[in-house]
Amino acid sequence: MRRIAALLSVPLLAVLALAGCGSSTSSSSPTVSVSGTFGNDPTVKIPTQTAGKSLVTKTLVQGTGPALTKTDAFVGNYAVYIWSGKTNKLAESTFKTKSPALFSGQLLPGLQTALQGKKMGSRVLAVIPPAQGYGKSGNSQAGVTAKDTLVFVVDMIKEFPDTASASGSKVSSGGGSLPSVTAKSGAAPTITIPKSAKAPSTLVTKTLIKGTGPAVAKGQTVITQYVGEIWRTGKVFDSSWSRGAPFGFTIGATPSQVITGWDKSLIGKTVGSRVMLVVPPADGYGKTGSSQAGIKGTDTLVFVVDILGAV
Repeated sequence: MRRIAALLSVPLLAVLALAGCGSSTSSSSPTVSVSGTFGNDPTVKIPTQTAGKSLVTKTLVQGTGPALTKTDAFVGNYAVYIWSGKTNKLAESTFKTKSPALFSGQLLPGLQTALQGKKMGSRVLAVIPPAQGYGKSGNSQAGVTAKDTLVFVVDMIKEFPDTASASGSKVSSGGGSLPSVTAKSGAAPTITIPKSAKAPSTLVTKTLIKGTGPAVAKGQTVITQYVGEIWRTGKVFDSSWSRGAPFGFTIGATPSQVITGWDKSLIGKTVGSRVMLVVPPADGYGKTGSSQAGIKGTDTLVFVVDILGAV
């Protein structure tokens, strides 16, 4: 994973709810100013003063797209600063890396308050005090102490409901020597492993639903729904559907953000497609497997991946 991008996808955004954190908006804190247009790297000026204790949110650019709901994920660009006492530093900016992020799952309480109900196409400022960020524990992995305020500038690009799925035309259900796949629209696919068939020794990619969107290109942020199953046991070991939030990653990144089989199989596939991947160990978790997921070093994996978007 990217060193700081990982701080966005897990430590900075997806956290346990903090008990006793109310929602408030106040102008009593020193004023943070932001200039620049939507989609471009913002200029953020944080005063050389100590931050206030109240949450400050402001819509800097008003979008005209759909409003973000509690169950939506969305793709956006962001810059986040750590405001410590009278000093501050930029922790991460996807405006600079040109690799938008997927905001999904449970966000920091202050960020959730700032973004919920805002329309796509909006630029939002959120100045988040510790009580509505990481609380008394801070987050050492993210370099955030218990006294640090976080300053986010977020451009909201496109939303994805938690029930979003492949939108193209069905071309196959798999079957034969490969697993078969059944599904209802907006629900997790069911994978059935053939009992008498031996798992393929090489990577297999089969399009089940053909999307009409653009082809996925290396370096894009790809938004997916997926189910992963172990061929040997027929058990689901991972699923974005069960978490209630799509999964996003940069395809073809260095170092890779996903297993090799995903990088190899999904580049060139069109948005709106559903793709079945049969992944041998060499393109999956290798000889070590993943004991936490119940995957042995000899296990072949089966994924059904819906490509919701690519930015």
